[in-house]
Amino acid sequence: MGTAPLPPGQRLAKGWPVSHYGPVPTFRPDRWNLQVFGATATGDKYAWTFDEVSALPGTTIETDLHCASGPTTTGHEFFGIPAAAILDLAPPAPQVTHVMAWAEYGYSANLRLSDFTSGRTLLATHHNGEPLTVEHGFPLRLVVPHLYGYKGPKWLRAIEYMTADRRGFWEERGFHNLADPWKEQRHSYQEE
Repeated sequence: MGTAPLPPGQRLAKGWPVSHYGPVPTFRPDRWNLQVFGATATGDKYAWTFDEVSALPGTTIETDLHCASGPTTTGHEFFGIPAAAILDLAPPAPQVTHVMAWAEYGYSANLRLSDFTSGRTLLATHHNGEPLTVEHGFPLRLVVPHLYGYKGPKWLRAIEYMTADRRGFWEERGFHNLADPWKEQRHSYQEE
């Protein structure tokens, strides 16, 4: 990693800067779970404890991360649960087209279902062989390598299946709904 070209308008940044909106949440394992709700195939709501999530089969990806404000950091190794595995555990209804990724404090990011089910989208628990730090999203962070970072919220708590698109936190505040860094989809005014 790091030798590949950067998306247009990006600049190489050193390390892994911490960037988030709002306070860092306190992790309470006895109160924490990951939920899937919305338009599930059965109509049921699903939930897994931290131990149950930690026991799910994982995979490792290597990726660069691109921030919509311009910095790109390279050479990240993430380990976690493939996002597509969530669809096996909690199948969506056939008409689902989008998901909303919900994080602590009501933070949200909307994704097309195809972005969520990409083979490289990950519910990450580890970074470079170590558990995520709390500042970088412990216990669970969504990593969507092919989109700008705001589509991958830290402190992930739920996935909502949706039959129509609905803007998430940053998308409601003027950021692009699709967020492809290779197309420089940074701001909502660029949407067609």
